[in-house]
Order: sequence, then C-alpha cells, then structure tokens
Amino acid sequence: MSSDLTPPAVREIADGYAFAGPALELGAVLLDGTAYPDAPVRIPLGVLNRHGLVAGATGTGKTKTLQLIAEQLSEQGVPVFLADIKGDVSGVAAPGVPSDRTTARAAEVGQQWEPRGCPAEFYALGGQGAGIPVRATVTSFGPLLLAKVLDLNETQESSLSLVFHYADRQGLELYDLKDLTAVIAFLTSPEGKEELRTIGGLSAATAGVILRALTVLGNEGAGAFFGEPEFDTAELLRTAADGRGVVSVLELPAVQDRPRLFSTFLMWLLADLYQELPEVGDLDKPKLVFFFDEAHLLFRGASKAFLEAITQTVRLIRSKGVGIFFVTQTPRDVPSDVLAQLGNRVQHALRAFTPDDAKALKATVSTFPRSSYDLGAVLTSLGTGEAVVTVLSEKGAPTPVAATRLRAPRSLMGPIEAADLRAVVDASPLTARYRDAIDRESAYEKLAARAPRPEAAATGPVPTGPAPEAPGRQETPAPRRQAPREKEAAGGLLGSLLSNPTVKSFARSAGRQLGQEISRSLFGTSKRRR
Repeated sequence: MSSDLTPPAVREIADGYAFAGPALELGAVLLDGTAYPDAPVRIPLGVLNRHGLVAGATGTGKTKTLQLIAEQLSEQGVPVFLADIKGDVSGVAAPGVPSDRTTARAAEVGQQWEPRGCPAEFYALGGQGAGIPVRATVTSFGPLLLAKVLDLNETQESSLSLVFHYADRQGLELYDLKDLTAVIAFLTSPEGKEELRTIGGLSAATAGVILRALTVLGNEGAGAFFGEPEFDTAELLRTAADGRGVVSVLELPAVQDRPRLFSTFLMWLLADLYQELPEVGDLDKPKLVFFFDEAHLLFRGASKAFLEAITQTVRLIRSKGVGIFFVTQTPRDVPSDVLAQLGNRVQHALRAFTPDDAKALKATVSTFPRSSYDLGAVLTSLGTGEAVVTVLSEKGAPTPVAATRLRAPRSLMGPIEAADLRAVVDASPLTARYRDAIDRESAYEKLAARAPRPEAAATGPVPTGPAPEAPGRQETPAPRRQAPREKEAAGGLLGSLLSNPTVKSFARSAGRQLGQEISRSLFGTSKRRR
C-alpha cells in the first residue's frame, strides 16, 4: 500500500498493480531515479498464459529477469522451460550468494531476500553437452521446421513436404537424417526415376539441392539431434515432490554456431506440446511457461508458411495452459502478428547510438500504451536491472506503464560448477531413459534391402546406379498395435514397459502401416499418441 509520502503519479501506477489473486513480484515503481518500495509492480499468475516479451539491449539484465520470473513460477508450482544460450542460467538450481549489491537492491524495492535454488533438470540437444540428451525424429520434426533448419526457399520447402508425403505413403520411417537422405537419394537414382515422376512438383534438381543441404547439416554434426529415443515433451510439465515446478534448462552453448537449428528445435518443442495437450481454457495458473530466448533467430528469413504456423501456434497454445515469453533485443525482432498476442511486456534499456537504433527506439515506444513517462528518454536511461513494464490485469486490461527497478533473483546469478551440474544430471531418473541413442529399422534399411543380393547377380539383371550401403543397424521387429480392449487391460509389467520413453518412441511409429498417411499438424509435425 502506498504511503502519504509517495508521489501521486507513483500511487496511480501502483493502484494498477494491486491485484487480489496470486501474483509474481517484479519490483518497485521507479520515478526520477528513485524506487518506491511501497509501490510494487506485479504480474497476476493467471495471465501468464497470455504470453509476453522480455526485450532490451545486450547487458541490460534480460537473463536475470528470466531467472526472477522462473524461480517465482517454480515456487507457485508452475513448471518452467529456459533455453541457456550463454551457459549462465544453470545457477537457477543453486541458492544465490548474499552480497552488498543484493542487500542494497532488496532494500530499494522492499524485497525480503533470502537465497534459494529451484528443482531443475538439465538437457542438451542430441547430448552435445552435459545435460540429458534431447532428440526428435525427422518424421516428428516435420518438413516446415526442417526446411527452416536447412535454409530452404519456399519452392524447396514445398518439395521437401512432398518427400515426407511420399515416405508416409510408402511406410518409410524417417527417424534420423540418414533415413531422409536415403529416401531422396533413392528418388534421384535411376531406380527411383519412376517413383519421382509420381510426386507432382518435385524435380530432380530440387531434390538434389535438398540432398546437398542435408549432407552439409550432417557434416556439421547436427545429425545427433535427430533420432531415438525421442524426447517426450510431457517431461517439461513435472513438479517436484515438494510441489514446486521443475525448471527445465536446455543447454545451448555447444550449438551456438548453429543458431537456426536450436531456435527451430525450440519451436518443435512448442509444436509438440500444442499437439499433445488438451484444451483447458483459462486456468488459475499456467501448466507451463516457456521462455524462447534469441527469438529473432526463429523469425529471421522465415517463409510465409512458417510465420503463419508460428502465429497460429502462439494464438492457440494459450488455451492449452502454456505461456510463452519471447526474449530478444527489440520488439521489432518479432512479427507484428505475434507481437500483438504478447500481453505482458518487460522492456529493458535500448541504445540510440545510430539512426537504426533511433528507429528501433521510436518503434518500441509506439508499442506501449499511453503513459505520463517520456518513454523515449526513459528507455535510453534505464540502468541494469531496470525495465519498463506493462502486463495484463486480472480482468485482461493493460496495466499502467511502469518504469521498474527489478528484484534480485534468489538463486545463483551465474553458472553452477560443472561437477554440480553433472551430479544433478546423474541423479535424474530421466538420464537412463534418454542417454543412449537407439537405431532401428527404418527407411534406410528398407531401401537398402531392395538392392539385389550378390548371389542373385548371376541369375538376375545387374542394377544400374549406386546401391545403398549395407545396413549397419540392428533390426527390431515392430510390435502389434493393441486393440482398445487390450490397451485397457494393459498393466503390471506391460504398463511399466509402455511408460518408458524408449518403448513409447518405438510404439508410436510401429503401428503405421504401408500406404497410410501420417497425420500432420500446423508445422507438418507428426501427431503422436503417448
């Protein structure tokens, strides 16, 4: 509650953040360089599925803002997903270290600061890092997302969709890059000429371009991200034994030289969640809050179809109970159709050193509601750990724009020791499920099996064109798809087996029959049953 000594302008702003229900504490209203601890700036827990934006120049405190919001969500029992681009978010799992700076900040904003870490899981794309490996099958990833990774144009993107369509119809499972490469190589070989003619709109030249792009991607080591066991995104929705939400941290420093890949992989996680979660409408608190760091990498060079799919996913996933915060440098990095759906804004300082900077500043100011602040001046004068905030109230209306001195995170503001991170990973029950890659019969083996055996060469015609390599993977027979009654009766050892992600990854695709099209969603990702 504001005191009589609080300026009227500050009291007016504070009244806009006086919510009745549970809320996250962001900081205190800032006016003319002074923070007013009796004028808290907050965000209602129930509107965090309305999405948000955290923006600002490098070094202004965006990462600490993510950490502040994430640890409070965890305390409220809400799971959180964070992408660790620079390798400094792992500290969320450890208690913070008291310091004079932390004590001073807490006093300025009226925070009762005490160190505390969050329950956390650490992941790494394809096992490239210390975290639990996260993989996706090529089939599940889908043609639109893969086209983004391969930097294909719209014509090539459409052609890749046709290749997926062909593989679906022919029962050629695409688990890893070797499978997809084998299908395209077959279609462009003399043996596959007739098959290629049956795929309208796919030319041999375009197929060759895609094949070369896949080869480059594989040579860069990205093949490790595609395969099995496929990561079950339901793992991101877990809570700890004490009721706190688990903070899932995806390590990305090992793939910084492939930014297009990791940003698109994050979109796959969202697309998979969207497909699998039921409609729940507006909840008292979200099921998951997903922080999408370096968001500009996702939108840069994206095709029209890809942008439309992102926009629709962002619009619709809210009703699944999932909130998304895009994290980037300026709002201009996010397409206007997506930006319009981001109801919660935390804008850190911007620079205005160049004409382009000045344009970005002016564009940013125009996206905020009217306020008594000179936002152009405020946004260029904010210090580290300060931001301009506006969120949605409990009634869904925008709150007053508030220059805010933000609270200090209670967890460690920096990376934890490598040994401590390894200990967390080793202790996780998920490590045994996802650590070891599996490689089973799929398109590569099936196409290789079509090549005549050496002993048949004397009695049959000699094939033309290059023969695929001999399969180097162990074949595993596909289990019979259970009838509904069988599924209801499944339990005991069978139920335990089916709860294993490796077995589920196997079973999801084992029931697909030849000639049966896989159902695909907005991004062309395959729909699966858990």
